[in-house]
Amino acid sequence: MKQSEFIKTVYKLGVINLFRILIYKIFVKTGFFSLSYFKVKFISGDFFLDNKITYKSLPSNLNWINNHCYFGKVIPCIALPDWHSNCFNQAVVKNDEYWYKIKDFSDGLGDIKGVWEASRFDWVVCFSQAVRNGNREQLSKLNQWLDDWALKNPTSFGANWKCGQEASIRVMNLALGCMILDQTAHTSVKLLSFIKAHLRRISPTILYAVAQDNNHGTSEAAALYIGGSWLVLNGHNEGYRWQKQGLKWLENRADRLIENDGSFSQYSVNYHRVMLDTYSLVEVWRRKLQLPRFSDHLTTKLKAAAIWLYYFTDEESGDAPNIGANDGARLIPLSGTDYRDFKPSVQLANVLFNKQVAYIKEGSYDIPLQWLELKKPIEYLPEKKPVDFADGGYCFLTNDKAAVYLRYPQFKFRPSQSDALHIDLWLKGNNVFRDGGTFSYNAGQAYIDYYGSVKSHNTIEFDDHDQMPRLSRFLLGGWLKSTNKEQLKVIENSQRFAISYTDYLKCTHKRSISLSPSKLMITDIASGFKNKAVLRFRLIPAQWQLIGKTLTSEYCSITFDADVEITRLELIDGKESRYYYHESSLPVIELEVHKSCTIITEVNF
Repeated sequence: MKQSEFIKTVYKLGVINLFRILIYKIFVKTGFFSLSYFKVKFISGDFFLDNKITYKSLPSNLNWINNHCYFGKVIPCIALPDWHSNCFNQAVVKNDEYWYKIKDFSDGLGDIKGVWEASRFDWVVCFSQAVRNGNREQLSKLNQWLDDWALKNPTSFGANWKCGQEASIRVMNLALGCMILDQTAHTSVKLLSFIKAHLRRISPTILYAVAQDNNHGTSEAAALYIGGSWLVLNGHNEGYRWQKQGLKWLENRADRLIENDGSFSQYSVNYHRVMLDTYSLVEVWRRKLQLPRFSDHLTTKLKAAAIWLYYFTDEESGDAPNIGANDGARLIPLSGTDYRDFKPSVQLANVLFNKQVAYIKEGSYDIPLQWLELKKPIEYLPEKKPVDFADGGYCFLTNDKAAVYLRYPQFKFRPSQSDALHIDLWLKGNNVFRDGGTFSYNAGQAYIDYYGSVKSHNTIEFDDHDQMPRLSRFLLGGWLKSTNKEQLKVIENSQRFAISYTDYLKCTHKRSISLSPSKLMITDIASGFKNKAVLRFRLIPAQWQLIGKTLTSEYCSITFDADVEITRLELIDGKESRYYYHESSLPVIELEVHKSCTIITEVNF
């Protein structure tokens, strides 16, 4: 890609954001952050106090009880974690360097997220729940693990202090643990000192987090707000400045990053959950401390964001489309449900912000409500209906048997994957047409090129090139624009939507979708390419049989046709990543043509 196109793409990130990033880079390069070095004295005593506790008997998250749990996968283990070891490859990172001197990505270390995972402190929540449920032995274990972490991760040094968002997630989990054990207003001096150390790490680099226009800014704002008000509650008035700073950016980020239709800036279902869980925890904390209400504007944005995730979550399975980047993050780990179960987050957010339940019957999705002492409203959200989330670029069709999600270009913020006109099909809780996921941010260029590319999505690839060229690990160029949009139409039992785009090499794809009670029709018009176009559908693992132009399984039958010769129609092996750094196989049907044409895919169920 020409240098001018690179400059054009970078400029789209925003001049103010570029300035914030530049200042941060200069501070890193010059060692400026060493001037803000702070050392917290290792205070004697316990982090969590052995106070009189009123026991509960509630379902809890057991993922860290005699186990370790990394990215949704439970591993039997009772030992203390090695805080500097990568859970993916057991590579060890040194902790004797200032955090800002540590590289973002190191070939020898692998994916640094494997080091960070145990230091997010999900186990604080698990152990706190166990204590509140009467297992007092877990209190000693909780304090022992925190002592070990603090001793082996001196403030400002090592990988676990490198990222402000990682420090913020620790603050949020510590706050959640304190709420569970009813120690927010009577917090130990040791824990308050620990929180203060984290806020002193987060605050100086908040503008760099804000410049990313993603959940880094929301997470770090939340930690400053929670941590600052926590200090104030316990008589440390210096916390006011952090509370005020956090409140400012919580309001600012919701205004900028959440669209009016509820879509979030990262174009990712899982990152949407991370953002929404962050604001849910902040709202619970605000109520707990009886702090002033947030603005009506922020609340309106969060109402829409909560409904958005409700629409994207399958009610039967709790799963959701694997659309967009996904780094395995999950906050508020109060229930031991599967990582891919989005219903607890949907239920909590809608109770908090819409004063309605998403799911009426009692279920594991109610566990966060029980632990946070929130009453379940009697009102419930209306049934889902076909809707175009036009601000974010998603069209949703639905009936009694099927749910269809069409992803189309609407890029106010940087896209992370080449997924234009990707389609997700769900039949009775089964994700039949599915997105490939992410796998890892640092497992090698081949993984980034595959999972972030058009090959990992249910759409058309032209001439072996991507829809948008990759300029760097997290930046794509040639942002697509949608054209020829036909508004969503619902006539009796039929729902129809159509849209197209033309990429940077003048290849055009128009996709029309039509859903009726037992059939999904997908019409693709491909033109402007030189040699070939390949249509892919990534399928749910099953016993698929291809006979002629018809593909069948227990879930549905799929028939293909085109107005030109189909050069190749083949069922091949592909890969998907439903959990971070975990990869599995799945079948992929590929249809190849060598001339501009119209392709019709008919799905009967």
